Amino acid sequence: MNDPLSQTTEFLRGIEAALDPFGIGRACRETVTAWLQQPQQLAESMARLSADVLRVQAHAWKKALGVESDDVEPVSGFDERFQDPAWTAHPGFDALKEFYLLQTHWLQDAIFATPGLDPASVQRAAFWVRQVLDAIAPTNFFWTNPLAIAKAIESGGTTLRQGLTHFARDLAAGDVLMVEPDAFELGRELAATEGVVVFRNELLEVIQYTAQTPQVHAMPVVLVAPWINKFYILDLKPRTSLVRHLVSQGFTVFVTSWRNAGAEARDTGFEDYLMHGVRAAIDTARAITGSPEVHAVGYCLGGTALSTLMAWYAAGDEPCPVAHWTLFTTLTDFSDPGEIGVFLTPETVDFIERNMQRKGYLDGAEMARSFRLLRPNSLIWHYVVHSYLYGAELPPFDVLFWNMDTTRMPATMHAWYLRELYLGNRLAKGEITLGGRRLQLGRVQQPLYAVGCEQDHIAPWKQTFLTCGLVGGPVRYVLATSGHILGIINPPVDPPKRRYWVGDASGCSDGPAWLNGVAKVPGSWWEDWVPWLAARCGELRELPPLGTAEYPVLAAAPGTYVLQK
Repeated sequence: MNDPLSQTTEFLRGIEAALDPFGIGRACRETVTAWLQQPQQLAESMARLSADVLRVQAHAWKKALGVESDDVEPVSGFDERFQDPAWTAHPGFDALKEFYLLQTHWLQDAIFATPGLDPASVQRAAFWVRQVLDAIAPTNFFWTNPLAIAKAIESGGTTLRQGLTHFARDLAAGDVLMVEPDAFELGRELAATEGVVVFRNELLEVIQYTAQTPQVHAMPVVLVAPWINKFYILDLKPRTSLVRHLVSQGFTVFVTSWRNAGAEARDTGFEDYLMHGVRAAIDTARAITGSPEVHAVGYCLGGTALSTLMAWYAAGDEPCPVAHWTLFTTLTDFSDPGEIGVFLTPETVDFIERNMQRKGYLDGAEMARSFRLLRPNSLIWHYVVHSYLYGAELPPFDVLFWNMDTTRMPATMHAWYLRELYLGNRLAKGEITLGGRRLQLGRVQQPLYAVGCEQDHIAPWKQTFLTCGLVGGPVRYVLATSGHILGIINPPVDPPKRRYWVGDASGCSDGPAWLNGVAKVPGSWWEDWVPWLAARCGELRELPPLGTAEYPVLAAAPGTYVLQK
């Protein structure tokens, strides 16, 4: 490795990693190289494209002459960009749409069919090419968007003036906004369930909610929110608040409200979040209610932390204070994290880590932009078109307000999380040692209720299902329709809007096989979970106090940490 050629190669790789930390150029170069090594297949693919181009041209001529003709490239019902009738009625815009869709579909299909290229490289190339294709869609530009032109004419140019105002607003904010920053007030419209802060340290506040029933179950419920974003995803508007739903059903509920970390927290590690965060919340709930055990619920990263703590308890001699537990859209096996894997190569993690070391933290806005790239048409370009081209005001949507209320992650904690879990998958492999204990999920025997979401692009459900085969105890698994947020924030309504699949999944690791053996149920899975909880959280008893002498009331909910920007 000391010869001049090897040294030069390593030097060039270092330059490439510095200039292209996300491997965009490398993934595209590998794809092109693989195709050039298969000239016959490439020629056949180009011939098919040429034939399709001729078909689209013939279709365009027919439309121009007023002859009925079916689209060569039909628009998907899920693609909102081309749903306006003008994209079909006007021959020019119809042709523009057809040529764009033809080129887009051919290029994406060609990437996924690349001969001899490993799946990870295919996924990266397809992802970054899709970003470009979505960005150059004709819907994103005024003169190639018939609806934008029509709105400008009808409004006498008002939509364009409003669009410029919105563009200036977003330019000042440094982001394409999805909701106005002052659309809601915490404690009044969101995070408004009555309660008090009963514990606070350098990592979190613990909120205890006021009972809404004459009696409550003996065992409290502790909700472990992720410290990526803020806890009030579990306490949105009253109708959609999971917290309010639980207290209305006779449960004593506690929730973690994490501090928005700054540079001073750069050395705070994952173990600190477990021992001084999750564990502290559980101990607080036990002390106030007098219950020796709790039911613990973890959401996303909060669920990964809870799973890790459960393995830590299982590796020790003392009794575990968690009698049974629930996971919402949680990864414990990171072998295939889905589309987010395009950001999680060793080179990109090196880049992220260098960036964090300079500041002491990862800005949540940076992570939010990465997640938005996973669904660029609905999370980026939709707002570009509606705000700038149509001049529309941003709707006051509570989930989007929460999504943009980002938090910072300490550098040490997040680097460990990325390397040990995403890159190394060491929790699933049983290779992690924390707090002096070797963690093995198979030792965890407490009953588990796990929820995955069918359209989750952050924690793919088939991957969350693998937890069922990793833990040692009985598992009831639910697959909810919708995605990472709306699949969980899923209140019962009449008539039912959602569906779910549910059944025993103890020891099972094959999600599709499990799914084939369970029936789809109409309604909200909350209606299955609450009876499951009630049967395990003890008899009804008198209300516990709001705080104690040891855990005095420090503030009214939603507390102070959630207000930190």
